[in-house]
Amino acid sequence: MRRHGIDAVVVPSSDPHLSEYLPPRWKAREWLSGFTGSVGTFIATQDFAGVWTDGRYWTQAETELAGTGIALMKIPSGASTLYVDWLADTLPAGQTVAVDGAVLGLATARLLGQALQAKGVTLRTGVDVLDDVWSDRPGLPTEPVFEHEPPYATTPRAEKLAALRAAMVEQGVTTHLISTLDDIAWLFNLRGADVPFNPVFVAHALVSARQATLFVADGKVKPALQAKLAADGITVAPYERATAALAELPQETVLLLDPRRVTHGTRLAVPAHVKVVEAINPTTMAKSRKTEIEAAHVRATMEQDGAALCEFFAWLEGALARRHEEPLNEVDIDRHLTAARARRPGFVSPSFATIAGFNANGAIIHYRAAQESCARIEGNGLLLIDSGGQYLGGTTDITRVVPVGETTAAQRRDFTLVLKGMMALSATRFPRGTKAPLLDAIARAPIWAAGIDFGHGTGHGVGFFLNVHEGPQAITPSLMPEPQTAMEPGMITSIEPGIYRPGQWGIRIENLVLNRLEASTEFGEFLRFETLTLCPIDTRCIDRALLRDAEIAWLNDYHATVRARLAPHVAGDALAWLNTRTEPL
Repeated sequence: MRRHGIDAVVVPSSDPHLSEYLPPRWKAREWLSGFTGSVGTFIATQDFAGVWTDGRYWTQAETELAGTGIALMKIPSGASTLYVDWLADTLPAGQTVAVDGAVLGLATARLLGQALQAKGVTLRTGVDVLDDVWSDRPGLPTEPVFEHEPPYATTPRAEKLAALRAAMVEQGVTTHLISTLDDIAWLFNLRGADVPFNPVFVAHALVSARQATLFVADGKVKPALQAKLAADGITVAPYERATAALAELPQETVLLLDPRRVTHGTRLAVPAHVKVVEAINPTTMAKSRKTEIEAAHVRATMEQDGAALCEFFAWLEGALARRHEEPLNEVDIDRHLTAARARRPGFVSPSFATIAGFNANGAIIHYRAAQESCARIEGNGLLLIDSGGQYLGGTTDITRVVPVGETTAAQRRDFTLVLKGMMALSATRFPRGTKAPLLDAIARAPIWAAGIDFGHGTGHGVGFFLNVHEGPQAITPSLMPEPQTAMEPGMITSIEPGIYRPGQWGIRIENLVLNRLEASTEFGEFLRFETLTLCPIDTRCIDRALLRDAEIAWLNDYHATVRARLAPHVAGDALAWLNTRTEPL
């Protein structure tokens, strides 16, 4: 920093594609700080270092940052920009802040630049000081790209490209740059393994009226696949050529960019003579609305995933009964659960790192057990298990909480309040186009009524054999209810309220739901949620006195559906477990 004349360095949790989960090359914040959460911003000055992260990671960050001299700076949500205010308030006029523009979101860069300029502080985005200090920095991922094929890929890429080009004509643009990896994978019906848990690959795409170019590292797209892409008018070019291709755009180009989905460095590559239109990627909107055939594949996938869960939970109950003779820990949960899914047809990988937290660890919202530090599952309490799978026919994400030994009245009360919140939102009917963040309070209301709250969103969008976190919709108070967050038919979203008592226990109950048209009245079209996830909710943790008759009816109906849909896929202990856990209240 002194050599470059820099007074403060900002290192976001980001890559040139603004991904949530990062390839190893861009895990700079983790490498510098040791904090492994998926959201956080690291800042170093000559006499201070800190990580800004939200409530999901506070307990984790306190542990991982302990003894490093790096401060934990608490923010209300992952979308917060409080670190921008801190820089503007802390640095004196005349100082310089550096951040690598190649991984800095364009919208964030504008906010940061304005805040610093107002205080007389200079922002430099053309230097990456990590190049000077990260001597063994990983290179670009090398895993091959593969095709997502029928019957699961239900819409040909030529048809998707035609729809994209029609949207471009409507917006009056000639060319469109796409940098977000899930948009690219969806558009071209391709998948990869460059990012942990998400079947995407590192690439940019440039689409015009007659040409589409996929910029990807050499060797990742095999010749046979390149030929198939060429037949659909798609050219493969080296990854590093993307910025040069932008710089070479001709005078008459009108370029569509999504300011929330491209970086500052990418924007700087666009020549001044090119007119730029800023709007959300059309692919982001199209991708969020699953077709009826895709929804059918997801339902079938949920049956396979639910059957795997029945086998796992049947094993778990036996293991819990034997835990005095055969010790059980949190890592065992992940291993057995992943093995159960791996036996199911179409399984590719977990969709995120399994969260298996017993008692106090369950209160760490994004906890991940490690062999050297995980908890043994012994005594009494609650075991929270949040897990998911990537299947060729869909992406799953589910959280369940099970009792270990005896539970307390306080634990059963918390569990029931969370269940009430999940059921309240699951049963809601709402006008089509309702902004997703506005639905958040419905799930929180039963929890708020008890004077309790939780520090994460109620729900996130989910991809189709793609990212487990997918926009533009999200049921969260930290997201502004903007037009692109409107709920439309075909969207898949999680519903996952929770209660977390640090040092004691954590409870979260999560299902995935599908937006479906319910009715059309003189007031417009109304949507409802179809619950997709198929797995019993453990009634041993319920305080029945807190449930209304309508809530008991909802739960019994859900369990009847779970039993009917899963029973044909399981046998033996798994079937016996399913029948026991779906007995009506």
